[in-house]
Amino acid sequence: MLKDYAISIVRKLRDSGHQAYLVGGCVRDLLLGREPADYDVTTDAKPDQVMRLFSETYAVGAQFGVVLVPLPKKNGGGPARPVSSPEPDAGRRVSTEHPGVVEVATFRSDIGYSDGRHPDQVRYSRDPREDVERRDFTINGLLFDPVKNEVLDFVGGRKDLDAGIIRTIGDPERRFAEDKLRMLRALRFAARFGYSVEPVTFAAIEEFAHEIGQVSRERVRDELTKMLTEGRAGSALLLLDQSGLLPEVLPEISALKGVEQPPQFHPEGDVFVHTLLLLEKLPQPCPRTLAWGALLHDVGKPPTFRVAPDRIRFDGHVEVGVRMAQEICHRLRFSNQDTEQILALIANHMRFAQVDRMKESTLKRFMRLPRFEEHLELHRIDCQSSHGDLTSYHFTREKLAATPPETMRPKPLLTGHDLIATGYVPGPRFKEILSAVEDSQLEGRLRNKDDALEFVRREFPQ
Repeated sequence: MLKDYAISIVRKLRDSGHQAYLVGGCVRDLLLGREPADYDVTTDAKPDQVMRLFSETYAVGAQFGVVLVPLPKKNGGGPARPVSSPEPDAGRRVSTEHPGVVEVATFRSDIGYSDGRHPDQVRYSRDPREDVERRDFTINGLLFDPVKNEVLDFVGGRKDLDAGIIRTIGDPERRFAEDKLRMLRALRFAARFGYSVEPVTFAAIEEFAHEIGQVSRERVRDELTKMLTEGRAGSALLLLDQSGLLPEVLPEISALKGVEQPPQFHPEGDVFVHTLLLLEKLPQPCPRTLAWGALLHDVGKPPTFRVAPDRIRFDGHVEVGVRMAQEICHRLRFSNQDTEQILALIANHMRFAQVDRMKESTLKRFMRLPRFEEHLELHRIDCQSSHGDLTSYHFTREKLAATPPETMRPKPLLTGHDLIATGYVPGPRFKEILSAVEDSQLEGRLRNKDDALEFVRREFPQ
């Protein structure tokens, strides 16, 4: 168990004459009765001393005094992958990528952040109070001594935990100037725990919001993804909007505000309200592609809005939305694989309205889309956040359950080689012929190769 291993690291450091404590998010989560996703240790031992004490270590952030100590292999933990140097306050990112690893960091104070991201100079310390005071928020600045079973609180973190408040340690303007990403982190923690952001801290976020562009797009993407997948994503989006960060990081989502929808289909209100409601219904745990697909599924509505004689319409909003989402995914440096799935979710989210009228072959092709469960889940929460009619959802789920996998993806009855052997000349027509054969096979009209060859000769004469 990672907790026991982290405590054993603390004890070994103590036995070697060093100070050592559990620190940060794991202490916060333990006090909240939550199971921590990772465990961090802080100590006055310097990186070289830590590395001498443990048989397997990785100095991934030597300039910040950070060493990773993986679980021993006999306990099920393999060697950790080398990673880039972690950012200040980045413990959760490192440990999430390495679930069998404990991060051990030397007490330090950070001097200067001229690039708004990394400290210009790191000075090691022997005072845990000095180490805590350079951290981000009071609820993340708690130390736990597992030997004495006591919490050390130099910054009022327990009081803020009890009151449900996100507050920076020290001057918020200084904390955010050091690393602008902390603004997003503040809102993420507030949404995740259902806390409020202390007014002076929130005012500093409003003041610095326009400078979030100084943070790398990858770091912004990762923080937004956590907001969307940790629960209470709608609350996170609302906080982004209220703080002024939303138009800076996702102007296309800010543009959803005030865009009216036809009340007969969307009694809940405008596109932004609909998106908020939908995000609150995301499942837990939530795949990141589903979360982003949900956020962006209606991004094409503002530019396609028009008032027709019969009702408000958004003609072509799916196609426009796919193009806009592609630009967003490119801007935020999504992987090609994630981008493909996010765009597929947007491109197909309106197709459920026709499932009961689709040909059998069309429906089977639809249901065999990669990660179709994400498509189905997006449709469910889309309906629940608008008209509430789940008829198409239940129809599709029943069809999915009643369709054997071998009939969804049957072995092809014919190949291009079969067509050549029959006398057909290779060319673009092959794709049309083989597609028509597969359609008839999916419809159940073709049972074997002979049926398929007869079908081809009849429908596609040479």
